[in-house]
Amino acid sequence: MTDNPTNTAEGVDAPRRDFLLISTTTLGVAGVAMAAWPFIHSINPAKDVLALASTEVDLSAIEEGMAITVLWRGKPVFIRHRTAEEIKAAEDVDVADLRDPQSDADRVQKPQWLVAIGVCTHLGCIPAGQAIGDVKGEYDGWYCPCHGSHYDTSGRIRKGPAPFNLPIPPYTFTEESMIVIG
Repeated sequence: MTDNPTNTAEGVDAPRRDFLLISTTTLGVAGVAMAAWPFIHSINPAKDVLALASTEVDLSAIEEGMAITVLWRGKPVFIRHRTAEEIKAAEDVDVADLRDPQSDADRVQKPQWLVAIGVCTHLGCIPAGQAIGDVKGEYDGWYCPCHGSHYDTSGRIRKGPAPFNLPIPPYTFTEESMIVIG
């Protein structure tokens, strides 16, 4: 036997083994990551779902006193261009008398525009009051004929079994007559 250091674990073979171990481990981790990426990517929302995440609405065609319904995330959103009388009626309400107390100013960004999710907070019905000729209830807002909930011109519950006001979705004015919901 010889005392050649290349044949021992401490010799020249040790750095070679370290290099092979690090290289193999690195390639193995990269391979696992590349194989796992399609599975991780499949968890992301599809493009059609992302398209529904926000809705852009042009308000310029909505005349004062008119209302439209748009869909956002599969829910109806009521957009009403309120008249001066509707704004005054909503602002003159004593908040202490409300079941779900919210001032009109807390529910709108601009007084003439009310944007609310049009789903009754009692059992998820769609209240009437958007179309011309619809029954708008005792407070000239919306009326849920299924169980008799009455909402005012600010979408606040005033009478009936619904426990909460119509929810306000997140929205921003991008221009004077353009909003993005979501």
